[in-house]
Amino acid sequence: MIRIFKTAACTWMAAAAMALSAIVAPEARAEEPVTIFAAASLKESVETVAAAWKAAGGTDVRLSFAGSSALARQIEEGAPADVFISADLKWMDHLDKAGRIKAETRVDLLGNRIVLVAPRDSAATIRISENFPLAALLGDERLAMANVDAVPAGSYGKAALLNLGVWESVRENVAQAENVRAALLLVSRAEAPLGIVYETDAKVDPSVKILDRFPETSHPAIVYPAALTTDGQNPRAAEFLAYLQGADAHAIFTAAGFTVLAKTN
Repeated sequence: MIRIFKTAACTWMAAAAMALSAIVAPEARAEEPVTIFAAASLKESVETVAAAWKAAGGTDVRLSFAGSSALARQIEEGAPADVFISADLKWMDHLDKAGRIKAETRVDLLGNRIVLVAPRDSAATIRISENFPLAALLGDERLAMANVDAVPAGSYGKAALLNLGVWESVRENVAQAENVRAALLLVSRAEAPLGIVYETDAKVDPSVKILDRFPETSHPAIVYPAALTTDGQNPRAAEFLAYLQGADAHAIFTAAGFTVLAKTN
């Protein structure tokens, strides 16, 4: 009898514990960090936004930065992200079709520009236009770019070079990096004499200088969309996504050189 009573009591206690867990779980999750997967080019800006959000009453934020393609594939495979910010529409579309984002939360957040950069002490000068002499300026050296087939910055850069008629003359000299910050580092360390990166990347690295901007008409519009993921469990993720669209975040993004596309909340 005692043994049966203990078993029943344990069963009841376990059931009560599960019920209590179900009641408090949302609050517990709300105190956990909001996990953000964001394009590498957003690193400093999103870190600053996250700090501002926490200071304004938000929770901790766990940040992961990489190429948009790598992050999208991780989310598709079940990585625990609450919010995804891509550097192009392609990879957000990819996750949308795969059912991995909450489409109703998707917003076009930011815009950017791509530029040709060189090490700070380089004597190189050039003006970007149709058939501009990029190959002659490179010689036998390398042009640093993010992966042109997968990473948004590389795709934008390749599109621009194709439209301007110079891709074929430099394609064999392209040094492809896993993301745009890795491409920037090659130029910053003078391991490549030229590189194509976002204008905002060039602004955060004092070891490089901008030679010229690529015409906006030479490549698809650069758009950074953001959305909640379908697997995200943190109830405060929606608050962070809203904060990204607010005045404080807009001021941070604008100061970094981004164009704000989302309307201020």
